[in-house]
Amino acid sequence: MRIPRIYVDLPLQENSTFDLPQASFQHVCKVLRLKNDYSLILFNGQGGQYQAKLINVEKRSAQVEVLNFQTLDNESPIKVTLGQTLSRGERMDYAIQKAVEAGVYAIQPLFSERCEVKLNSERLDKKRQHWQQIAISAAEQSGRGHIPLIKEPVNLLDWVVDCKDMLKITMHHHSAKPMKDMPEPTDKSVSVLIGPEGGLTEDEVETSIKQGFQPVALGPRVLRTETAPIVILTCINLIWGDIK
Repeated sequence: MRIPRIYVDLPLQENSTFDLPQASFQHVCKVLRLKNDYSLILFNGQGGQYQAKLINVEKRSAQVEVLNFQTLDNESPIKVTLGQTLSRGERMDYAIQKAVEAGVYAIQPLFSERCEVKLNSERLDKKRQHWQQIAISAAEQSGRGHIPLIKEPVNLLDWVVDCKDMLKITMHHHSAKPMKDMPEPTDKSVSVLIGPEGGLTEDEVETSIKQGFQPVALGPRVLRTETAPIVILTCINLIWGDIK
């Protein structure tokens, strides 16, 4: 059986013991039915992970004994902040999940002119918590020691003006400039703008260009808004990162 890898929002240190949080207890002991002395891998998003084992498993609770710390070297050397315009249904969930698996550094949800998602502040806060949980689950699955931050959604035009990364890219299928012609980011950071299902407006494209974003196309096919993050992150890590 594969050793379960569990995120815990707690300080972790070697040779310590703590009560397993209730949500983790339900998954580990009720769903997976693990018993005393079963091995676990724990991480808290601060880098690295810990070997651990279950102890004192009871009907409604269990404890974990933290053993040794393990360093991880699987974070992309290129810190990509993904400006992802909001999309309907499960498309945003999918985009976030796959972007985390592909090595994204942070995700900035965006509202744009053609964005069809309308949320009040309360629903928006719940959505952001939901997206952060998706990022946590994707980091669990993909073996990452850090969890990308899902930032508070902002207006697309405000973000492109405030964006400070040296290399800034707009995904724009009408551009004739291929990704391989982009200059390597000297500070190892990149911001990528991805439009909604209906695409960016000409004004949004022009504004982003005025703010230093460079339009690129990834081949002759039009990508869906939830597919584009996977492709661009793969290209970035293949050209400058850790995909060999």
